[in-house]
Amino acid sequence: MTSPNVVTPIAATVVEVIVHAGTAVREGVVVAIVEAMKMEHEIRAHADGIVSEIFVVQGDVVDAGTTLMCVTPQAAPAAVEDAAAGATGDSPAHEGIVRPALADLGARLALVQDAARPAAVAKRHALGLRTARENVADLCDPGSFVEYGALAVAAQSQRRTVDDLMRNTPADGMVTGIGTIAGTRCVVMAYDATVLAGTQGHRNHQKTDRMLGLAHDEKLPVVLFAEGGGGRPGDVDLPIVAGLHVPTFARYAKLAGRVPVVAIVAGRCFAGNAALAGCSDVIIATRDSNIGMGGPAMIEGGGLGVFRPVQVGPADVLDRAGVIDVLCDDEAAAVVAAKRYLGFVVPDSPKPFTAPDQAALRDALPTNRVRAYDVRPIVATLADAHSVLELRPRFGAALLTFLARIEGRAVGLLASQSADGGGAIDGDAADKAARFMDLCNAHGLPLVSLIDTPGFMVGPEVEAQGQVRHAGRLFIANARLRIPLVAVVLRKAYGLGAMALTGGGFHAASAIVSWPSGEFGAMGLEGAVRLGYRKELEAASEGAQRDALYERLVAEQYARGGALDMAATLEIDAVVDPAETRSWIARRLGFM
Repeated sequence: MTSPNVVTPIAATVVEVIVHAGTAVREGVVVAIVEAMKMEHEIRAHADGIVSEIFVVQGDVVDAGTTLMCVTPQAAPAAVEDAAAGATGDSPAHEGIVRPALADLGARLALVQDAARPAAVAKRHALGLRTARENVADLCDPGSFVEYGALAVAAQSQRRTVDDLMRNTPADGMVTGIGTIAGTRCVVMAYDATVLAGTQGHRNHQKTDRMLGLAHDEKLPVVLFAEGGGGRPGDVDLPIVAGLHVPTFARYAKLAGRVPVVAIVAGRCFAGNAALAGCSDVIIATRDSNIGMGGPAMIEGGGLGVFRPVQVGPADVLDRAGVIDVLCDDEAAAVVAAKRYLGFVVPDSPKPFTAPDQAALRDALPTNRVRAYDVRPIVATLADAHSVLELRPRFGAALLTFLARIEGRAVGLLASQSADGGGAIDGDAADKAARFMDLCNAHGLPLVSLIDTPGFMVGPEVEAQGQVRHAGRLFIANARLRIPLVAVVLRKAYGLGAMALTGGGFHAASAIVSWPSGEFGAMGLEGAVRLGYRKELEAASEGAQRDALYERLVAEQYARGGALDMAATLEIDAVVDPAETRSWIARRLGFM
């Protein structure tokens, strides 16, 4: 039989006794309210009945198990329950009624969306550019983006009204969150150029730091839409003088080599925004973008002249300088490029592929052994069809760098470009190759090196540009490699330059093979003849006799330094039919 006693299950203070002696109650109705640890708890009747006796009053402190009242069981009128429940001060939810707090949330979130600022959005579109939220929506898989910090506003309450801040500084000028990109969870951050010119405010620094911490701890790739004007001097709510203690830049840089980091730039990207972009694995930029460590205001403030924004770091100049890795026509194309890049550096299963006709490689080289050619068709044939993404094509053009797939698996491809300086490695090419090796090493991409080089560029002019240090950096990058490197000599492989493209030495590579056209030497054959046979050449009569001797000696050197002789002495691992190169690489790397 049910006990008539109503007891408190916890030690608490009686806040309210809702019923009185003689009140009819139904089972489950609230008869008293008690409070413990700043939380109120409802005490309910355990059966239909009449309250026969009450033992406590408001303010009493009771122990767990204390009897609050006695309810004598008996039938109670149906209307009793509603009357008692109304006395609790917490009416039941009714369809169509929105609680005030929920309504406030909806109103605040509405102010964050693009639709709340049609004039700012129209101005952006008039420039041919998209909003930060449009870019994020295009980048992330539909419905996957979870936003962090949407309700932040600029730290300027001492100089602006709360309503002004909510309406005109939504999210403190930066959209941050986590979404999936082609199924991979990524941190996505987008400076909003329609809010205070995309500048870096106090709270969007806090948001950035929060996201970078998550990227570090959870090993999430990062995509940053970096457009904006750098630091913001107008945030006055905090007792900060210079703000140089912020951890954002150090935290962003620490992600290098740990997770893929991509910067996308459209419009103007200066100062702090540019510093973050410069720490990224790759910078993908639009043709109308400008990137600089200081914008016009900073340049003028430094007494260095007055310039328009479009004069500072234009994309065409920075593309040739090696700042930009992939140059695109617009933001939509930049987003596509970012997705492609992530597809290479995020570990995944092999992709479906189509292999080009490999027989074409047998005729890929000119019949004249000293004729220059473009190596890109060779790369396109070796790789899966339509899988090649070239990085920094106009910088250090003696060496070309590509991300590609072979048998559906991602690889890095480094290729000598004889059409540029004969493929001789100058300082820019060395730095480009070293950085590319670091990139492949960091993200576990096997490296394929296609070699046709006379070696390092030499001469007083190139040495004046620090060639010794540039070359050294390339050898150091080789020494750090933890990934397999398969080297394929297409034609010329001379001297230190050839060694630098094979891991630091021919046997430092995981494998080194040559096409039958390969030719090898400690230096270029022509130079070796002129240097090693100087006396013989000077002894011959100038003219036809000397020329004939020179050609004969070069031919002899070529015969002794050919691919078959190199394989016979085990200086290289094999000579392969060009048409079998792709298969050889794939089998060596375990792709087949």
